[in-house]
Amino acid sequence: MKCPFCSSENTRVIDSRPADDNNSIRRRRLCDECGKRFTTYEKVETIPLIVIKKDNNREQYDRTKIEAGILRACHKRPISVNRINQLIDDVETEIFNREEKEIPSSVIGEIVMDKLKDLEAVAYVRFASVYREFKDVNTFMNELKKILDK
Repeated sequence: MKCPFCSSENTRVIDSRPADDNNSIRRRRLCDECGKRFTTYEKVETIPLIVIKKDNNREQYDRTKIEAGILRACHKRPISVNRINQLIDDVETEIFNREEKEIPSSVIGEIVMDKLKDLEAVAYVRFASVYREFKDVNTFMNELKKILDK
C-alpha cells in the first residue's frame, strides 16, 4: 500500500478491525519512510452478474426470480423449506462459480432443472413444463418418459 503523504511503498499494518458496517476491514497503517499513520478500508470486490434473457435483453441477476420459480414448482410437494433453500443456494453457487460476467437465462434454467431432478420428480416436471414451454401433451409425455427411463 502506497503512503498518501510521501508515496513510499514501505508501509505496514499496525491494527485491523471490522469497520462499522461489518462489510469491510479498517486497517491502520504506518509508513516506514515518513513515520505518518493513515487508515485504509478493505472491501470484497463483487462483480455484478448480468443475465441474458431469451429475447437478448440483459438484466442484473436476481436471486428472488430463481426462488419464485422453484417455490412454484415445489408448491404442495413434500419438500422441506430447508431443502428448497439448500437447492437455491446450490444453484446460486454453481452460477457464481462459473466466474462469468454474463450468463444466459437458459443456462440458469438447465442448472435449476438438473438440481430439481435430483430433489423431486413432480417439482422437476412442473418447472420443466413452464421453462421448456411444453406446447402439447406429447412434449409433456416425452419429458416424463426421460424421467421414467432413469
